[in-house]
Amino acid sequence: MILVTGATGRVGGSVVSQLLDKGLSVRALVRDPQRALLPDGVHVVRGDLADPGSLGLALEGVDSVFLVWPTMEADHAASQTIAEIARRVRHIVYLSSNGVSEDTTEGILGSHAKLERLIEDSGVEWTFLRPGGFAANTLAWAEQIQAEGVVRWVHGAARRALIHERDIAAVGVVALTEEGLKGARPTITGPEAITQFEQAQAIGAAIGRPVRFEEVTPEDARQELFAGLPPALVDGILAAHAAMVTQPEMVTDTVEQLTGTSARTFGEWAADHAADFKS
Repeated sequence: MILVTGATGRVGGSVVSQLLDKGLSVRALVRDPQRALLPDGVHVVRGDLADPGSLGLALEGVDSVFLVWPTMEADHAASQTIAEIARRVRHIVYLSSNGVSEDTTEGILGSHAKLERLIEDSGVEWTFLRPGGFAANTLAWAEQIQAEGVVRWVHGAARRALIHERDIAAVGVVALTEEGLKGARPTITGPEAITQFEQAQAIGAAIGRPVRFEEVTPEDARQELFAGLPPALVDGILAAHAAMVTQPEMVTDTVEQLTGTSARTFGEWAADHAADFKS
């Protein structure tokens, strides 16, 4: 039995589907089973990672866990939750992030680093998936594209190797079902680094009408795009995008090496999600 957390999300949901396709037994941890839309054949169990005491039934008889952590939201319970999972299962496949290091302590990457340390120290077998940028993050542009056919964003020349959630899930399934990735930290990316200008063009091609990229200055972005976010988080977002203008996001062939199939391009991702961008 494999337990999948975050099973109603994009990556976790794809892990569920791919495990079912292999004929494996899948259990999904959800906060509200009545609202969870999951495929037939999934054993749905109520529980909350922020409440370690709620996990007993979900972990019963489970061998491996695909762990999507509610980053920062449940960090207060991380020590107890990881200890409870590690006490009951053999292997945790944790959806972490590229950029995590031993020195990372702040923000989202700091949360991922904390979880990695807790899992390592727990004594359980582990695999840490470290994807780069998610292609699905460009869904933040959907409202603008639907309304005006435009993307207003920073640093259009920033090159990103965005990855399809199905490819992240495919590597996760390999980690859950084969022995070779235990103790590994595979870095997972899309097959090429393309500019954000090109991402907008690819979305336009997918929806059958032009999408224009309109570059916003960092100063205007703080007020228009990132209003209400913590200043330190905004600083990190802007600095990362600026850096990728001259130093494109790394590209790996990890997906192909581990699954035997090349990672999907951003254009393929856009085609798969064209309905999300259409008005």
